[in-house]
Amino acid sequence: MANKYEMIVVLSPVLGEEGYASVTESVKTKLESGATIEVQETLGMKRLAYEINDQKEGFYLQFNFTAEPDFPKELDRVLKITEGVLRHLIIRTDE
Repeated sequence: MANKYEMIVVLSPVLGEEGYASVTESVKTKLESGATIEVQETLGMKRLAYEINDQKEGFYLQFNFTAEPDFPKELDRVLKITEGVLRHLIIRTDE
């Protein structure tokens, strides 16, 4: 049975516009391989609550998607090794 999830991804500001587009596309491709994307939103550059890797700002992306229960674990693994991703958070929203 598929569940609904929300994911926030924070990208490093040193990537620039082309880097944001590239990482966004790779995340979207990975999501489409095992999930149905309902909402994709670019939240833009925001100030971080604390510095991460000497960065004071981050480029935020939000995805709402539906997937099988084991897919977020694989997505988490991929995002941890993706160059340019400072932080990410995946939460289940249908409970």
